[in-house]
Amino acid sequence: MTTKRNLYDILGLPKTASTEEIKKAYRKKALEFHPDRNKSADAESKFKEINEAYEILSNPQKRQNYDQFGPAAFDPSAGGPFSQAGSNRGPFQYSYYSSGNPGSFNDFSDPFSIFETFFGSSNPFQQRGPQKPHYSLKISFDEAVKGTEKTFVHQGKQYKVKIPAGADDGTRIRYSDFDVSFDVQPHKFFKRDDADLFLDYDLPFTTAILGGNIQVPTLNRDLTIKIRPGTQPSTLIRLAGKGIKRLQRPGHGDYYIRLNINIPTKLNRHQKQLLKEFEKA
Repeated sequence: MTTKRNLYDILGLPKTASTEEIKKAYRKKALEFHPDRNKSADAESKFKEINEAYEILSNPQKRQNYDQFGPAAFDPSAGGPFSQAGSNRGPFQYSYYSSGNPGSFNDFSDPFSIFETFFGSSNPFQQRGPQKPHYSLKISFDEAVKGTEKTFVHQGKQYKVKIPAGADDGTRIRYSDFDVSFDVQPHKFFKRDDADLFLDYDLPFTTAILGGNIQVPTLNRDLTIKIRPGTQPSTLIRLAGKGIKRLQRPGHGDYYIRLNINIPTKLNRHQKQLLKEFEKA
């Protein structure tokens, strides 16, 4: 263990943080200090520190030992349970890419594969070999969300690539002889953030006032949602688990619908009169 700082402080977390909170904090910090994005002089050292903190706190046994013994649990001079020399337990010993035959998709089980998805790069501290050919495949939003297969030609030979459900813009799959990344085209009304799905829905002001049912699109079919009377502008409806399939872990994200109240810009005489009577009442 190289750092003597409190690992929870490094990730900005309390000691009671859940596993999911540790993952979220790691992802945020790793993106902030990844050397491909952050060019400050101390970015590399902070990035290593963040990885070390996550490598220990994300492992239940290691976390338990750290909570009990502190850094001494990983100090060779103290004989800690994880201090064996040459154990190659550090986070930089992991493989950052899948190497298989084209046409098969190897699931990214390594927690540090986040850099494949967000930066299209491997471990920034390992030595890089000769540059491999890189292909960017343009796919639709629906193809990325639901998964599909695409073919392309490499050195005169046609290959088939399986695009996993939940792929995002910039997601990269590494094979032995080449890399493939995806250029996902925007949807006409859906937006996404990781596995969460977002939709802006224009609600008639009469429905906002009186309530009623509306039909909203989802990734599979239209869904009926009941609107409460007196709904206010920018009301957010959350449909848990109705978002996009998570790429590297089980489950789906959430689906958020923001209700924008559609106020009419032009009213005829009768409509104005009705509103005046409503105001008086």
